[in-house]
Amino acid sequence: MKRIALFLITNLAVVLVLSIVMRILGIDQYIAAQNGSYYGLLVFAAVFGFGGALISLAMSKWSAKRMMGVRVIEQPRDNVERWLVDTVRKQADEAGIGMPEVGIFDSPEPNAFATGANKNKALVAVSTGLLQRMRKEEVEAVLGHEVGHVANGDMVTLTLIQGVVNTFVIFLARIIGNFIDKAVFKNENGSGIGYFVIVMVCELLLGILASVIVMWFSRKREFRADAAGALLTTPQAMIGALEALKRAQQPEGLPQQMAAFGINSGTPTGLKRFFMSHPPLDERIDALKRQHGAI
Repeated sequence: MKRIALFLITNLAVVLVLSIVMRILGIDQYIAAQNGSYYGLLVFAAVFGFGGALISLAMSKWSAKRMMGVRVIEQPRDNVERWLVDTVRKQADEAGIGMPEVGIFDSPEPNAFATGANKNKALVAVSTGLLQRMRKEEVEAVLGHEVGHVANGDMVTLTLIQGVVNTFVIFLARIIGNFIDKAVFKNENGSGIGYFVIVMVCELLLGILASVIVMWFSRKREFRADAAGALLTTPQAMIGALEALKRAQQPEGLPQQMAAFGINSGTPTGLKRFFMSHPPLDERIDALKRQHGAI
C-alpha cells in the first residue's frame, strides 16, 4: 500500500485489460455509434467497472501474499508463531469472524496488513520488524487493528466504492474519446483509432485522480480499525502501538503497492496527502486519546 495500493494498481490494470476486450469484441464501436445515447454506455460502464473491482478483490489475498512474500503459518514452528495464531484466533472469535490465515513477511520496519474477499477467509500478516521491535501487548493491539479491518468489511466496502469510481471513469473516458475523435480526427462515428487511444489515456489519468476518493475512504477506515484494536485489547495498548510505529517510522514505509493494507504508511506532504492511504499517526493517536480520555 505505498502510495497507490496493490488493490488500486490491480484494479486499474484489470480495467485497462477489460477496455481492450471491449475494443476487440466491438462493444466500444457499438457504444460510440449510438450518437448521444448514454444509457447503454452507463450500463456497460457499470458492468465492467464493478467487474474490474470484484476481480481485484478476488485476487487481493493471492496478490498480497506474493507481493510481500508472506509465509503463512500452517503449523507453528515456535512459541512466537503459536502465540500469533492463538491471539488472532481469540480476537477473531471476539469479533465474530472466521479464523483468518496468519502469516509473516520479512521487513525490518514494523508493519502489518489484512486483506481478503471474505471476512471469514481473510489473511492477517505481520512483519518480522514488528515482532522484533514492539512489545507483546503492542503487537496484540496491531493484530486487533487488522482483525478490526476484516470484521468491519473494509475490503468489501472499498470494492463497492471502487466499482462506482470505475463506472464513472469508464463512462467519462468514452464520452471524452468520442467527442475528441469526432471534433479533432473528424471520424463520423467517433470510434476510430483516435477514440481508442484517447479512451485508454483518459482511463489511466481519471483512474489515478479517482484514487483520491478511494484513499479518502481508506483514511477514514483507519480510525475505525484503531477503535477496534483498542476494544479487542486496551486503549493504552493501541496508543502504545501507534506511538511505537511513530518512533520507528521510516520514509519508505511498505512497498508502494501495499500501502492501503498496512497499519503504517509514512507521512507524505503537499499534494501527496490526497493520496495517503492512512492518516498521520499523530491524528490517530489524538483521536484515540479523545475517545478514551487523556490516557
